[in-house]
Amino acid sequence: MTVTSITLFRFPTFGAKLWAFSQMLFARGPLAQTPDIGFHKLLGSGSRDGFYPFPNFSVYGILAVWPSIECAREQIAHSDVYCRYRAHASEDTSIYMTTSNCRGEWSGQTPFGVSADPSTKTVQSPYVAVLTRATVKAQHAPAFWRLVPGISEEIAKQSHLVFKIGVGEVPWLHQVTFTIWDDTKAMEDFAFKSFHGKAISEVRKGGWFKEELFARFDVADVDGIWEGGAPLRSLTSDRQSDQVQV
Repeated sequence: MTVTSITLFRFPTFGAKLWAFSQMLFARGPLAQTPDIGFHKLLGSGSRDGFYPFPNFSVYGILAVWPSIECAREQIAHSDVYCRYRAHASEDTSIYMTTSNCRGEWSGQTPFGVSADPSTKTVQSPYVAVLTRATVKAQHAPAFWRLVPGISEEIAKQSHLVFKIGVGEVPWLHQVTFTIWDDTKAMEDFAFKSFHGKAISEVRKGGWFKEELFARFDVADVDGIWEGGAPLRSLTSDRQSDQVQV
């Protein structure tokens, strides 16, 4: 079973933001050469927690798949690309996950390996993470973004949602949402029964997406800090480290 990491970086100054923006192009080659890295993507973010079409030039991310959590930690801590990002950032956090469900494709690939045997699950965390990714057809982008404010308003009311961010590879067209929940039922109700579910149903009927992926994860661990705090403190409260933990 592979491990997926999402690492987010916050860049505080104009110079750091400009550097981070340039890495959406220049970090591609070096990231691909990182030892043991599998499927990977460089991600920008949108403003208002990412759920808004105007880019947020302060927050960027790296998603990657690794053969183990130990390998993921080692490369995120010491590989050249991650170290360069960290040197320019004011804070960063890495979320480590194992995949429990994945359907659809991302760039023509099925990126997240799912164990065929549920008995092999070793993660005991109560948190469930959801990643959705879609390529929006250009002619449908305006209509798609008109739906987003309603979804954003609704997601802000979810009491069992503990983390959310909208990211993507290309503004307006390649969209990724990443959320962490402390209650599976609440997550499923939001995904399938709320305005969000109705909106996605409308999008699918209209054929607005070129490509779509849904993945559900068990959160294994979290390192770093984000917004100066620890949204998943219970995951790391028993761990001793010199680094501040999320």
